[in-house]
Amino acid sequence: MKRYIIALTLFVSALAGVGANAREVYSLNDGWLFFFKQEFDSDGARYVTLPHTWNLDATASSGVYLQTTADYSRDIYIPDEWRGRRIFVKFDGVQSVADIFVNGRHVGEHRGGWTAFTFEITDKVSFGANNTLLAVVSNAYRNDVLPASSDLNLYGGIYRGVELIVTGRDAISPLHYSSDGVFVTPTNVSAERVDGTVSVWLSAKSGTAQTVDLEILSPEGETVYSKSVRAARPDPAVPVDIPFTVERPALWSPSSPSLYSVRVRLGDILAPSDEVTVVTGFRKISIGDDNRLRINGEAIDVHGVNMAHDRAGIASAMRERHYDEDLDMVEDLGANALRSLTAPHDDYLYSRCDRSGMLVWIDLPLTRTQVLSDVSYFSTEAFRDNGRSQAMEIVCQNYNHPSVVMWGIFSQLWQKGDDPLPFVRELNALVKSTDPTRLTVACSDADGELNFVTDLIVFRQNIGWYRGVPDDVSVWCQQLSSNERWKSLHSGVCYGEGGSIDQQDDTYPRAEPNTRWLPERRQTVFHERYVDILTRSGLFWGIWIDNMFDYGSSRRAYGRNKSGLVTFDHRDRKDAFWLYRSLWNRRSNTLHIAERRWAVRQDSIQQFKIYSSYDMAPTLIAGGDTVPVRMVAPCQYLSDSVAFGSRGDVAAYVGPHGDSIRITIGNSLKSRRTPAPRITTGRR
Repeated sequence: MKRYIIALTLFVSALAGVGANAREVYSLNDGWLFFFKQEFDSDGARYVTLPHTWNLDATASSGVYLQTTADYSRDIYIPDEWRGRRIFVKFDGVQSVADIFVNGRHVGEHRGGWTAFTFEITDKVSFGANNTLLAVVSNAYRNDVLPASSDLNLYGGIYRGVELIVTGRDAISPLHYSSDGVFVTPTNVSAERVDGTVSVWLSAKSGTAQTVDLEILSPEGETVYSKSVRAARPDPAVPVDIPFTVERPALWSPSSPSLYSVRVRLGDILAPSDEVTVVTGFRKISIGDDNRLRINGEAIDVHGVNMAHDRAGIASAMRERHYDEDLDMVEDLGANALRSLTAPHDDYLYSRCDRSGMLVWIDLPLTRTQVLSDVSYFSTEAFRDNGRSQAMEIVCQNYNHPSVVMWGIFSQLWQKGDDPLPFVRELNALVKSTDPTRLTVACSDADGELNFVTDLIVFRQNIGWYRGVPDDVSVWCQQLSSNERWKSLHSGVCYGEGGSIDQQDDTYPRAEPNTRWLPERRQTVFHERYVDILTRSGLFWGIWIDNMFDYGSSRRAYGRNKSGLVTFDHRDRKDAFWLYRSLWNRRSNTLHIAERRWAVRQDSIQQFKIYSSYDMAPTLIAGGDTVPVRMVAPCQYLSDSVAFGSRGDVAAYVGPHGDSIRITIGNSLKSRRTPAPRITTGRR
């Protein structure tokens, strides 16, 4: 540890004299001493590197999901040369409640596990000396912190990065809801021009007038607009608004995600006291009378997936490479929209979405789990105040991302007990007033007035899972379209239920609540019928699959929600993944024989399913014979019945592309769990 402190001291001291008036940012991700509150001796303490969660450690050692309190501490050397400057510490994500101390002095508390927070520590540090930074962290559920109910695990810990920010006495504020302090609001967007306002929040200690310089750079790096304004008496409660115009802009869209850089300098342009650059894009979001989402007037068929915040072996301590892998898989599926389930992901993911043209829906953490006794809304001022605070943090911290096109106000709230409707209306109005450029949305599984608050509504549906059959969703569609009031809503639909690749059988009866039996084939049939019926209905501005990946849920069997198209380790693609890939991916063709993990079958007479996005029907060879196939739905093919002996190979071809499986007729548990071989395919 001594060597570490000395190295950090030399590094920071060397940088201290560089750009004495400019903003400097240092990572504080290394060298944290971690221990649980119940560990009263130093033997239990250990050094960790951020991002970190204690449930990753606990799961690896004992399989126990811990909701508890722990301490993180580390030393920071503050050079004497920084006297007269301001020092801030920024935490990108701590779950869920954090109290921050510097040298034993309380700096502040943050309640909410999904957003960044920043505290100024200038008056708490000792210059020219080591300083102790301590974070006391709890992931216990509380009735004054959202979410009070959730299907997602709250893993705990400092699970995102930490930074030290050093500025001059006058700064573009890092304290305005821990945002960049720069907000770009386009008010008029067309192919001819973009008019808008850049709002700059200042935190000036000198008390003197401030010069604020604005420069907007095109995607090619050329200056397309610049302006300088004078703020006579900067007020931290009121932003400095600078109007701008960009002629003949390159608009941001899913097909052409053009990005502009907006640079704001404070003070002398040659030697600014602070400087912040944000990346953004100009686009107009609307919903038409025909219930089509439009970007810059162009209608978009929204094919979206919900995405949780964890994966096996990582929990919520995601690195950039994990987000890269996940987004690559979402894009390979062919989805063009991503919903951040329950709360925001790391800012890095949205920057990736900005560059790739992925549409994003970010939820506020007003949600509930499916546990019947859970209370998701507490009718207390402390609960509502935390909801307002988190809503402002979510909007302000993600304001400049053009990929973010809608804010989710609530998800699957009950209307039993205390009525959440007034609070939902308040949150919706708060979000709309803070950001008038985007739409609001909610995910609902109930009737009532809650569905009529937000701009858009997405109905969470599972008809045919616990009762009836999946085709019954067509009856619901008819009822929705025939009701004069309900059909006026801008409706989307969300669906998805569990399936395990380790559970295969010849029969799969209708699911039962809280069941541990989740055969993959039942999930596959559910998705096959839903996507066909709901797409053909033409009723919905968007279809959202719940979920892209299995995720950790301590309240469910096996500690997992297995509704994902991909397993919890983000490796194995279930059959439903290939179904949607064949329907949605237009960049790369799909050819996939479904039910490949159902490798041991009892009946010698079999039929085979094929998902194919090729223009021609696939050729199927089973048991050495060519078997006729017919299209039963878009991209879905079913073969005629074919007789098998004890074992047989099945292959599907479209030109040079092929896929194959091997099945056994009999009873062998080992064979059921053995992956089937395959030949070269037309898939990436």
